[in-house]
Amino acid sequence: MEMLIFEVGIALALITFTGFLANKLRFSVIPFYILIGMAVGPHAPHFWKIDLRFIESSSFIEFMGRLGILFLLFYLGMEFSVARLFKSGKAILIGGSFYVALNFLSGLLLGWIAGLPVKETLVVCGIMTSSSTAIVAKVLVDLKRTANPETEMIMGMIMFDDLFIAIHISILTGLVLSGATSIVSVLLISLTALAFIVLFLFIGRKVIKYIDIALNVPSSELFLLMVMTLLFLVAGFSETLHVAEAIGALMIGLVFGESRHVKRIEQQIMPFRDFFGAMFFFSFGLTIEPSSLGGAVGMTVIAVILTIIGNLAAGMIAGRLSGASPRASLNVGFTLVARGEFSIIMANIGKAGGLMASIQSFAVLYVLVLAVLGPLLAKESKWFYQRFAIIGERWRRKRAN
Repeated sequence: MEMLIFEVGIALALITFTGFLANKLRFSVIPFYILIGMAVGPHAPHFWKIDLRFIESSSFIEFMGRLGILFLLFYLGMEFSVARLFKSGKAILIGGSFYVALNFLSGLLLGWIAGLPVKETLVVCGIMTSSSTAIVAKVLVDLKRTANPETEMIMGMIMFDDLFIAIHISILTGLVLSGATSIVSVLLISLTALAFIVLFLFIGRKVIKYIDIALNVPSSELFLLMVMTLLFLVAGFSETLHVAEAIGALMIGLVFGESRHVKRIEQQIMPFRDFFGAMFFFSFGLTIEPSSLGGAVGMTVIAVILTIIGNLAAGMIAGRLSGASPRASLNVGFTLVARGEFSIIMANIGKAGGLMASIQSFAVLYVLVLAVLGPLLAKESKWFYQRFAIIGERWRRKRAN
């Protein structure tokens, strides 16, 4: 194990370099982290002391990636508020429902076209329905659209999507990770997972005031230790009930979201989220054999087309219900196209359950394409709106004649 620390240092150097490159090119860092992970690994060369195969450190890097999922979901839970979602209005609830339904149906259609088994199809549905909160938020900031009227609708629809992700992961856990074979046992495990989530949230809302009292300490060290203790205990206990540890992290995050210390927790957790989150995408890339991606090109092309059409339709429906302009509605649809962290988490569940390896290859290509294409479509939405307007005007004149 004499090379362990040095190999982790090399991995961090590669991640840092690609992070700088992504920022320079003004793209999301997620596809860059995955790509650099794919570029090295078992097939990579070995120069003197520099071993890009990461033989000694691969299991350690994989564990750090596992922690990355916990921190990503924990942070998401703190940002999410069911009460705020219902206050956001009918347009967001209906638009969010259409967004989830259209993307989920696209996943079912793709699974049917590709002839995938049921479990693989449901993982694909999750991959295609999970918009990237991180990329969407960055796009809104970069394009200076945070104050636009349609931004509230975009964030509301993302919150609705996050709620769906939590439920879908809990069902996938019962279906994919438990090893259950009959429909009854799968339903039983899925219902157990949902019952655990509901019961945990109910109890969490009752005890958060006592947790707040315990967290009222001036020492940053003790404060962080208490938060980490609860995070790891809940995530680990969830796994013993066949509920994904990521869902356990999401649940305790939702409880902490109601805490009066939520801002202090976010400030202390954010560095862990960023560091281990980067390791998660890098470790996911390490598991991908680049030569295997060729077999997923057809599925990816169909999925990208279905996603863009579905998101545009959901954006136009939500915009129409809220009285937004057609251009603002187009912004909603294009901004939500990006896929990222949660699609990879869904693919990771499939990997942990021993499903077809082609699902991972599909997830990588799909995320890479949409993580790049999504921000570009959002940026050029004005150009697309003008072209659509010209086509519409020509069509109306043709009908009039």
